[in-house]
Amino acid sequence: MARGEVRLLGAQLPGGLFMQGAYLMGHDPRRMVLALDNAVASTLDFSDGFIANGTVRLRGARISDNLTFQGAVLNGPPDGHGPSLVALLMQAVDFDFTLAQPPSGTVDLRGAQVSYLHDSDHSWPDVELDGFVYGSIKVDEAGERREAVGQRDSVAHRVAWIQRGPGYNPQPYEQLASWYRKAGHDDDARRVLLAKQRQRRQTLPPSARVWGHLLDVTVGYGYRPWLAGVWLLALTLLGTLSFGTHSPNPIKRGEGAPFQPLVYTLDLLSPIGGLGQRTAWYWSNDGLQWLAYLLIAFGWVLTTAVIAGITRTLQKP
Repeated sequence: MARGEVRLLGAQLPGGLFMQGAYLMGHDPRRMVLALDNAVASTLDFSDGFIANGTVRLRGARISDNLTFQGAVLNGPPDGHGPSLVALLMQAVDFDFTLAQPPSGTVDLRGAQVSYLHDSDHSWPDVELDGFVYGSIKVDEAGERREAVGQRDSVAHRVAWIQRGPGYNPQPYEQLASWYRKAGHDDDARRVLLAKQRQRRQTLPPSARVWGHLLDVTVGYGYRPWLAGVWLLALTLLGTLSFGTHSPNPIKRGEGAPFQPLVYTLDLLSPIGGLGQRTAWYWSNDGLQWLAYLLIAFGWVLTTAVIAGITRTLQKP
């Protein structure tokens, strides 16, 4: 047990630092209990009942092997107004953050780099992940540590993890999508990038949010292009069935191809309108004429959304 602040700033610890079961409690409830800024160590072991009633700070620390908090309790400052862990710009090969219970304060991992991240349901309260880079994420499953990519509801769980951070930052989404792609889960990567666009939309002005909603429902921001096909099929069925129950009036009698409801509908939905039906017929029925106008508008909207979505996906993130 230690009272006060343990300071090992810039310490060189080639043999590692082992504090299993240690209990750290600061005199000042607003200050840290352990500071290892810019320390260099082979191993930092804060496991097996390690308790910190204050902030643990590892800013800029470099750990060549294992950094573990397995079974630890990070209570953070007793007044509840400070972070539990500050690991800004920290580097480690193996980072085990399978705590005994969720930290009471924020976990700051901005700019940190690890090769292997181990976490659990108890790992994350509010967390800052901007710039955090990891090679893989592993979780405990059936007594073994396995890649978390195959878990049920993996994407929803990881997106919620990112959204615990303050504000909108694109990098955590890009990092997560990259991890899914490397694991061969391209569909999950696209779901992450779609979640990124949806959170970004909340930061935009009202007019841009409206356009964002339109891109979302029509093509999923380019990550769900099949949605455009669903809309096209639904509108084609609507037009074909509606126009097939009535007879339109020819623009010029005796000229043009016979009226065909399906081709007429497709002509309306095509911005080019080159099938010869749209310019050959008109409606005396006001309801059907307005439906024709709406289908023309929908055709332009769908085409614009598809082009915008494809352009977005081709752009560098």
